[in-house]
Amino acid sequence: MKHEITNSIGMKLVLIPKGTFMMGSPESEDERGEGEFQHEVTISSDYYLGVYVVTQSQYEMVMADNPSYYQGNIVGNQNTDLPVENVSWNDAMGFCKKLSELPEEKKAGLVYRLPTEAQWEYACRAGSKTAYSFGESSQSLGDYAWFFENSNYRTQPVGQKKPNAWGLYDMHGNVWEWCSDWYSEYLKGAISDPAGPKECSFRVYRGGSWINNASVCRSANRYGIFPSNRFPNFGFRIALSSPETPE
Repeated sequence: MKHEITNSIGMKLVLIPKGTFMMGSPESEDERGEGEFQHEVTISSDYYLGVYVVTQSQYEMVMADNPSYYQGNIVGNQNTDLPVENVSWNDAMGFCKKLSELPEEKKAGLVYRLPTEAQWEYACRAGSKTAYSFGESSQSLGDYAWFFENSNYRTQPVGQKKPNAWGLYDMHGNVWEWCSDWYSEYLKGAISDPAGPKECSFRVYRGGSWINNASVCRSANRYGIFPSNRFPNFGFRIALSSPETPE
């Protein structure tokens, strides 16, 4: 099984190994939110996750549209791959569906989706047990994330900061990332592969964004909002269930 794959439109995905972790935050964590009850979660299968959030150029290739508020090159920066934003949960799901229907992806049997909330936090933590994937203090957040203090009040090109231990960029900050789940209170006790309730009002979004303070970018922080909402700090990252022989 390949550690990293690149699909037909150049999107890189990295293999996330199955495992067990503590989802949520301990009561001692600074700025802890109400919905972060800590509980044991098992991810029972390997899966792939986008190394970067979906960019505007990738979104445009698939959807023939670019809804982003922040467009155009950034002076002095050679990497102009800005994240797509101003996309709803419904838009993100539409992208996954159309990407899966591209001839080469269909031939390979690759079906793209949004990560579950548990998969997102597991990948964000990358084996860490601290408030951020790199440690307990937000002092080094600027090395890993675009947030209120360093973003120049807008999105920034993907992949410019340090990745986490599993090679994922911008898991903290830059744009919020939609997850597949409906938002609800966590179930108490150990659980395997949680996917949220079958129906509710809000969809989960994670990770913080360019406009948020450091504490909002914590690994355990979670919110929910209507799936039709669009904002210039909302984007997404794709996931892929692990086929046995990806090409």
